[in-house]
Amino acid sequence: MDNTETIFSNKRILSWLGYFSEQANLNFEKVKIMDISKKNKNVIPTIESNKCVMILSDGEHGNFFYDLWACGLGECDIYYKEGSDPDGDCEVTKVRNCINTELNKPAAMVILNHDAKSTYKIGLSKDNFSNGPIRYVGSEIRAVIMSMLHIDASDVICIISGESISVEAAMIANEGTIISVEYRAGDRETMEDNTVRFGLNNVEIVKDCEVATLKSLPQPSLAFIVADKNLEEEIANLLIINPKMEFVIYTLELNLLNQVPILFKKYGIEDMEITQISISKLNNKNVFETQPVPWLIKGVAR
Repeated sequence: MDNTETIFSNKRILSWLGYFSEQANLNFEKVKIMDISKKNKNVIPTIESNKCVMILSDGEHGNFFYDLWACGLGECDIYYKEGSDPDGDCEVTKVRNCINTELNKPAAMVILNHDAKSTYKIGLSKDNFSNGPIRYVGSEIRAVIMSMLHIDASDVICIISGESISVEAAMIANEGTIISVEYRAGDRETMEDNTVRFGLNNVEIVKDCEVATLKSLPQPSLAFIVADKNLEEEIANLLIINPKMEFVIYTLELNLLNQVPILFKKYGIEDMEITQISISKLNNKNVFETQPVPWLIKGVAR
């Protein structure tokens, strides 16, 4: 089933809303609706941030309930009904009681998370991420980067060697796609671990930035690149995919910083802005420690 097909028409979705309004006494204004048969959506972050979520499934998400429990959502109340049509009574229980149930048939459910936090806070602590060879950027610097990216829920973004940025971007662009380019096998494995840890289903992890690779994926409108020797090739390939790409380049190296304006001019990338971020934190010895000081260079291809 591709990203546009679904067994749940608008009429059927309205029928399910009416059904659960009687079964669970729902307030329609507070219900978040997710049709997970239509595209890969981030169910776990959605439940974590919404008190009431109605989920419609095509039955192709076998470990669904176990994954919810493993992420700490076992105490959520669930109203569960198998089938694609709303009729008869539904099962009312806790998510933890469903961990041995495979979601292998069409079904609809309402999950109530009374401890939901309605806002997402950017700048996750590095301790939240999976251990591995990746060196994550500091949370304060990441928060500034995320604010500069201006991500929308439906954005498609290509992020090169920016693992923690990929995770946070995927949480915000929960109706879009994050293309995470990781050149090293160990980094790809750690990124896979992070998608499981955070319940992210909208991340495509690829091993290179070749045109053939990118053409098989949704077209990005924004690229975040941690600069290295491949920077020019990455810019050139991305512009083949989208000639009006917006770029944000991250670097700690002065020689790469000096190259970026030259590359921007060569490839017709305009409206260049350069920002330097400096963060110092007081340690337990009452001494300020300065984190690595990156430059961020923004530009848009016209």
